[in-house]
Amino acid sequence: MTKKNQGANEDQVKEPKRKIVPLKSQKEDVKSLKEEEDLLLDSGTDSDYDGDSLSGSLNSDDFDSDIFESEDDDDSHRETEGDSGHEGSDEVVDSEDGEEEDGSDDEGSEQREVAEESDSSEDEVAPRNTVGDVPLEWYKDEKHIGYDITGKKITKKEKRDKLDSFLATMDDSKNWRKVYDEYNDEEVELTKEESKLIRRMLKGEAPHADFDPYAPYVDWFKWEDAIHPLSSAPEPKRRFIPSKWEAKKVVKLVRAIRKGLIKFDKPEEEPNVYLLWGDDSASDQKSKHLTYIPPPKLKLPGHEESYNPSLEYIPSEEEKASYELMYEEDRPKFIPKRFTSLRSIPAYENALKESFDRCLDLYLCPRVRKKRINIDPESLKPKLPSRKDLRPYPNSCYLEYKGHTGPVTSISTECSGQWIASGSTDGSVRIWEVETGRCLKVWQFDEAVKCVAWNPLPDFPILAVAMGVDLFFLNTELGTDEEQQRIEELLRLDNLPELDEAAAAIAKWLPDEKYRGIKIRHFKNLSYIDWHPRGDYLSAVMPGGETRGVVIHQLSAHSTKRLPIKMRGLPVCTLFHPNHRGLFIIATKKYVRVYNLHKNGEPIKKLETGLREISSMAIHPGGDNLVVGSKEGKMCWFDMDLSSKPYKILKNHPKDITNVGFHRSYPLFASCSEDSTAYVFHGKVYSDLNENPLIVPLEILRGHSSKGGVLDCKFHPRQPWLFTAGGDSVIKLYCH
Repeated sequence: MTKKNQGANEDQVKEPKRKIVPLKSQKEDVKSLKEEEDLLLDSGTDSDYDGDSLSGSLNSDDFDSDIFESEDDDDSHRETEGDSGHEGSDEVVDSEDGEEEDGSDDEGSEQREVAEESDSSEDEVAPRNTVGDVPLEWYKDEKHIGYDITGKKITKKEKRDKLDSFLATMDDSKNWRKVYDEYNDEEVELTKEESKLIRRMLKGEAPHADFDPYAPYVDWFKWEDAIHPLSSAPEPKRRFIPSKWEAKKVVKLVRAIRKGLIKFDKPEEEPNVYLLWGDDSASDQKSKHLTYIPPPKLKLPGHEESYNPSLEYIPSEEEKASYELMYEEDRPKFIPKRFTSLRSIPAYENALKESFDRCLDLYLCPRVRKKRINIDPESLKPKLPSRKDLRPYPNSCYLEYKGHTGPVTSISTECSGQWIASGSTDGSVRIWEVETGRCLKVWQFDEAVKCVAWNPLPDFPILAVAMGVDLFFLNTELGTDEEQQRIEELLRLDNLPELDEAAAAIAKWLPDEKYRGIKIRHFKNLSYIDWHPRGDYLSAVMPGGETRGVVIHQLSAHSTKRLPIKMRGLPVCTLFHPNHRGLFIIATKKYVRVYNLHKNGEPIKKLETGLREISSMAIHPGGDNLVVGSKEGKMCWFDMDLSSKPYKILKNHPKDITNVGFHRSYPLFASCSEDSTAYVFHGKVYSDLNENPLIVPLEILRGHSSKGGVLDCKFHPRQPWLFTAGGDSVIKLYCH
């Protein structure tokens, strides 16, 4: 046989084999189904099934078993043998029927194109449910899930509970291959090919095994004559700048829009209509009008308003008689009655009245929308540090100083902290030793002592005492001999300077022969005195003096100076600034004002307290923060660099605050009140101006009797101790 004859025979064999593709595909489908059933039966006993995995859940470990590899090898071997057998049979059939099928080349080619182009699994098995794009949620309340191709309803399967489904999965070894098809309401079991695809995808490989990710590179460019690259020219500038032609096009479009040549479709305006007789709660008026509030609904009728109610709703004659004795407001508005039929029911006598009352309720009763804020109260509390971390601070009474017979109105500590002076309404001034409580010295006067103040300089242990209209400078005789000589020279009035008429009308310097000191007599009663930090100047406050209510005495010059300030309001207390020499702070009943005495009393700042009446005032050793106490139990903390309004307002005492004070070295401040308590606070001022002061309440000190309360409180200059003077004529020392 020649080569031409062999080629012709091969062509004749190949042509019919292409023409009967549908027949061959059907045979292969039948064979593949049988092989899959055998494979699933074999793999059911040896599958790596995990009882915890539910139906439809796939893991990469499930597809990495060696079972599939062995099955794939056996199946591939079977397929090769089966394919060879089928090919041989097909050749025989094709050779016999070749003449009949020569005339149907067009039909065979169309079928061949369809078989080659279609690779979708949906073409092989048609979906059982034919509802199309209809959402399955529409069948949620129905007994069926859709319709099959004949138009019959596909009923839903009964849903098993979780326990039954779990037991079924435990008994079924092929459960890991099953996936629930919600569209057709059935469980689909994955075939061998699908499991292979999923296994390869979970491994990160290509789905099809025939795909070669490392195919040889085909270089389509001919390099015989190309010694150099195609172009080595630099990139043109036009690729890095905006296109001028595009800009011209945009300008052209903008001009056309402005001239009206290009018009856009306007959005359709929705008609502003609403249901006149519709339900107000369901309308969209709430979204359009924020202030709209639907009226309250009427109470729906119950069983008692039926025309034939039960006997239990019908009142007896005694109950009806009791209704007549009740007030009209308490009397029930409707009394149930019983009728045999609807035709025998008369007209409701209160129908018109109730309709009118309903209209009045809708028209006259105001309806206000109240915003309800759900906030955890604990989240509103400020996060404060623990009191244990803020120690030391005074918390317990350590010592009591007894000796006065009247309420102790004022106390003052010596700069070294060894001595404390006190004044009482019994007219006595006493000096106590702090550590032992021993009374060292007593001065007795005819009037009640209003205020005592110790000179801040350690070399001049001089005590200033204010009572009535007199101000005394007393020598405490506590220093060395040299210091006593200087003090005696300072308190000797030999050559008094001539005072101007204004100062002479306010105060007069006189020698005190009884106690060998100095007495200054004022024209009004004194209420408060305060030393300058340098110990030479002393300010005196006379509330009844009005514009002349504040004066400054100079001890070294034995002179009195009137402030060049126009007082606005009655003065309460004064303070010298601890750092700036010329700044002077005056507190009236409503406001606190800061003046510069070096610039002829120029006002610098006015602090608005918002209090009813100021009672006391204290300044921080740094000089930038101020605490003001009031007669309404409130205490205001001012950051003078920050604002003229209070940084914090503390409401602690139910009664009047008598005095407030800062510690010189520890971050502590305290307040005392007529309620017989003293509050100790932690008040730390940071050097960083961007950080606010930290205020933490620490302790409530009790111990004084309710008679008179606590009239004064002072900190120890060096230790975290607090002295309190009570109306019970006792001075208490609180230590940490």
